[in-house]
Amino acid sequence: MEDFSKIALTEASKLGAGYADVRIDSKKTERFRLDNDSLTSIDIRSETGAGIRVLQSGSWGFYATNDLTRKGLKKAVAEAFSSARRAAKTLKKPARLAPTKICQVRVAVRVQKRPEEFPIEERVRFARDCAKTMREMSDRIRQASIEMSVDETSKWFASTEGARIQQDHITCIANFSAVARSEGLTESVSQTEGGTGGLERILDSDPLSISRELGKKAAELLSASTPPDEKLPVVMDPDYLSLVVHEIIGHPSEADRVLGREAAWAGVTWWRGMLGQRIGSEILNASDKSTVEGTLGYYRYDDEGVEAEEKVIFKNGVLTSHMQSRETATEFGAKPNGGMRALSYRFFPLVRMSNTFIKPGNHSFQEIVEGIDRGIYIVGSKVPAIDNRRYNWQISGQWAYMIEKGEVTHLLRDPTLMGVSPEFFKSISAVGKDLKIRPRPGCAKGDPVQSIFVGNGGPHIRAIAQVLPTKGA
Repeated sequence: MEDFSKIALTEASKLGAGYADVRIDSKKTERFRLDNDSLTSIDIRSETGAGIRVLQSGSWGFYATNDLTRKGLKKAVAEAFSSARRAAKTLKKPARLAPTKICQVRVAVRVQKRPEEFPIEERVRFARDCAKTMREMSDRIRQASIEMSVDETSKWFASTEGARIQQDHITCIANFSAVARSEGLTESVSQTEGGTGGLERILDSDPLSISRELGKKAAELLSASTPPDEKLPVVMDPDYLSLVVHEIIGHPSEADRVLGREAAWAGVTWWRGMLGQRIGSEILNASDKSTVEGTLGYYRYDDEGVEAEEKVIFKNGVLTSHMQSRETATEFGAKPNGGMRALSYRFFPLVRMSNTFIKPGNHSFQEIVEGIDRGIYIVGSKVPAIDNRRYNWQISGQWAYMIEKGEVTHLLRDPTLMGVSPEFFKSISAVGKDLKIRPRPGCAKGDPVQSIFVGNGGPHIRAIAQVLPTKGA
């Protein structure tokens, strides 16, 4: 990889590029899906390639190739350089890179159980055991599905400034889902486990216990009550909160979105220009932190070679920072903080969240619940619907329970909460001690879209939201 990058960077310098960098990815993927007892898909592949960025006259050029010969790399650099020169002719505002520490380092995730110790044939057999366990929980379980993926990636980054960084990652993910049907009603529940590291990221979650609980819960939901149509105190579990945080804290904090550069395909941010202002409750503290080992959003250096650091988004309810690239940091007068990532060498990196979460507070779960006379406890997350400013939102959960006189009581099916972001943030009245960062493997952004791995979550929290009745009830 060092030799390949030297060829590309030397060629970029010869052409007169003001700056250039190269990312070389080598990736092996093993994925499968099991429905009941049938293996419905399997995908085993390997790929290696280079993505080359060139900054010339304030404009970016980018080209990706899997031809890593000298000829192929020189062609890729020439194409990137030519693109930058063409773009410069219509440029309104030149890109400028904020200075950053130049790093030369190699890092690797910690692995306890390597994939070759538990080959894909054994993983499929284990998935069959999990699916069988789900179906045994009730004769109303119609489908038990397991999806499992293992990605092994070696990523090399080099720049004309002298950065040389290699990062070796293994990411293991499993999704378990159960579907129950009875008398025209269908209920589905699911759970995702995994992170960076070996297969221990899946196995340590006790997949057979997860399978038993999901099978049991899907069947129970068929006879559960529907939620009320009221504005109520709500307690959110870390999994439900993970999707709330993802949509109304993570994405709005990405600096390119704040600047309006995503407006054409994904929207803008309602809190643009509000850094330093109080937006939420004094007990609201939130960060984006990629260096939490084992999480799905883990990394040490971003795809610009910037060493990642914690981005404190909320401090005591005050909006304090955004996720930055070297370019957006210049526009904000801020420091680059390691926020640029790409799905693979094929894509230009974008400002992305990594692990975004609400920080833990001082309350136990019982303390959070006991102050509620009438409310709901919502568990797990399903589907979000968010406006293009991330201001109004509606997010469904997997299931919920009524809270009555400080006690968690009967089960509710198909719960949905609706909120207005500033009202929701200000209504947070209790934050638990039990921080969990949950895996979210499909965060989509960009055009063409890049779907990457992130982590989101927090502890149990208490706030106010509109509870919606079940559709069609």
